[in-house]
Amino acid sequence: MGRLLEIVTPLHRAAKRDYLARMVDDKVACMIKAKEYGADYWDGNRRFGYGGYKYLPGRWKPVAEALIGNYGLKPSSRILDVGCGKSFLLYEMQLIEPQLEIHGFDISEFGLAAAHPEFKGHLFRYRAQDAYPFGDGHFDLVISLGCLHNLRLFELKTALAEIQRVGKQGYIMVESYRNEREMFNLECWALTAESLFDTAEWIWLYRHFGYTGDYEFIYFE
Repeated sequence: MGRLLEIVTPLHRAAKRDYLARMVDDKVACMIKAKEYGADYWDGNRRFGYGGYKYLPGRWKPVAEALIGNYGLKPSSRILDVGCGKSFLLYEMQLIEPQLEIHGFDISEFGLAAAHPEFKGHLFRYRAQDAYPFGDGHFDLVISLGCLHNLRLFELKTALAEIQRVGKQGYIMVESYRNEREMFNLECWALTAESLFDTAEWIWLYRHFGYTGDYEFIYFE
């Protein structure tokens, strides 16, 4: 196994969340709407997802800098983002190192269409649980932030194997919990997650499915 990192955690902790309000706000209907990954999920009411996921200059810059620094990315390094959404993180990486070869995919047409107009990477619609259309070791780094917990267990097997196969290095971040309070808060807040596991279970899955890259957990404290 790789390293346990804290790259996204500071950004995650900066947001405020009312867990109980989401749980009692017709949550089943909100989950169904969120899993369409359309306009409501990204830019609609907060009850359906992000509540307006806009590009804020510099917001993702610390994460972009950490990824470029941790993995020694240089001009012409190849990057793949599995579940890139609106690709704002990839755009921040492009601003820091314009010569990166950047690829990203997501299942959301709306998210992909909302990429920054100056983003020059390669984006396409695809599912994280399908075999990736790239050769072995094609990318210097494969990342996936907040995507894999939306897959079911048998889908995780394929996704983790493909991330391992196409990337020379890997970094993945998922939602998790360490105690009963965090488990409850996660169950209240999650709209699209299919795999709710504690940290020990996630690490076991990574090893079981042969993933050897780095990883991070975000918690709902």
